[in-house]
Amino acid sequence: MQHIHIIALTHRTVGVQEIGRYHLSDDRRDDVLHHTKVSCGLQELMYLSTCNRVEFIFVTNETVDAAFIARFFTAFFGPSEKKSILQATSHSELYSDENALRHILNVAASLDSLVVGEREIITQVRKAYDQSHKLGITGDTIRILIQKTIETAKKVYTQTDIARNPVSVVSLAYRKLRDLNVPLNARILFVGSGVTNTAMARYLSKHGFTDFVVFNRTLSNAEILASELTGTAFPLSALPKYQQGFDVIVTCTGSEEIIITKDIYRTLIGEDSSRKVVIDLAVPNDLDPAVLEHHDVNLIAVNNLQEVANENLKERVNQLDACNAIIDSSILEFRGELRQRQVQVALASVPKKVKEIHDTAINSVFAKEIEQMDSVSKEVLEKVLSYVEKKYISVPMKMAREILEEEFRQN
Repeated sequence: MQHIHIIALTHRTVGVQEIGRYHLSDDRRDDVLHHTKVSCGLQELMYLSTCNRVEFIFVTNETVDAAFIARFFTAFFGPSEKKSILQATSHSELYSDENALRHILNVAASLDSLVVGEREIITQVRKAYDQSHKLGITGDTIRILIQKTIETAKKVYTQTDIARNPVSVVSLAYRKLRDLNVPLNARILFVGSGVTNTAMARYLSKHGFTDFVVFNRTLSNAEILASELTGTAFPLSALPKYQQGFDVIVTCTGSEEIIITKDIYRTLIGEDSSRKVVIDLAVPNDLDPAVLEHHDVNLIAVNNLQEVANENLKERVNQLDACNAIIDSSILEFRGELRQRQVQVALASVPKKVKEIHDTAINSVFAKEIEQMDSVSKEVLEKVLSYVEKKYISVPMKMAREILEEEFRQN
């Protein structure tokens, strides 16, 4: 029997600063996930990666225990990465069957997020499914699961106040920045012009900041954001030579390598010894930790936003009962929908089997008798067999549907 499982590594189990270890770049995702799926005997697999979690949702009939998890991460990292395998195996959380359903529903509804009530997670779940689906590693079970997950998350956001006065990682970072009394004429460098940095840029512009410079690997994308901010755009390759000074760096790229090295930072800072602010929202981090050892930097990163996030949770805790009621209902609905799909798949072979019986009867078992019949009789016989064939196909499907509907009503 196939079962749904989730292996999760989150901000609670490994810390936000370590999540980047499990991030897959676009050029590696295909090979790594296909290899992991085949090596571990998985029927389906989905990979979800955000700034505070990496999760593997999969379907298998294998026994999933500690040995399986070790084998899973050996396939994911490669057998030579013993330290990473050991850390992942010892710090991951395993959810199976109903616990897995409840977990992914909690994740998409942001009840398990660093920032409870943040709607961005639903987009991240949908994007993760789309990417895994395009790789051809998902199937019916995960498709139905994610459909129900997104549907449930939308209900939670619209039918409860969990997302009232929405808070995001970007807004939390801005709160930290505001508390530092950074002046509105501060010189702000953006490294990366993706979704997170674009949101941060708009947030800062909305609150009165005006001096922006944007660096991005693709210059045209930097120019789009810089135009919106009335700022200046440069290719990322120009960052190591930039010497016009700054007060704040906001960085968030998808790079697996450090972007702002200690040498680049030394060039950026020049002779200026005043304290600077770096907002690093990348996973893994873009800023070399060695910078903090040699320069006066006030770092705002995902991992040190936890205190503000905890305050956010206190404001929303009275909504959890209503959210859990929606999730309980969705779990029952998912069971019924998955069961119905499994029956549909099982019955899909019925028409073919009936057709085979039909053809065998005509062309083999009763071939001689039919050959002796006149054309009118043959035509009538064919009509009778076709009628019976259609009924034999429709009746079991109708009965199965009625049984499933009755099961759902009883539950």
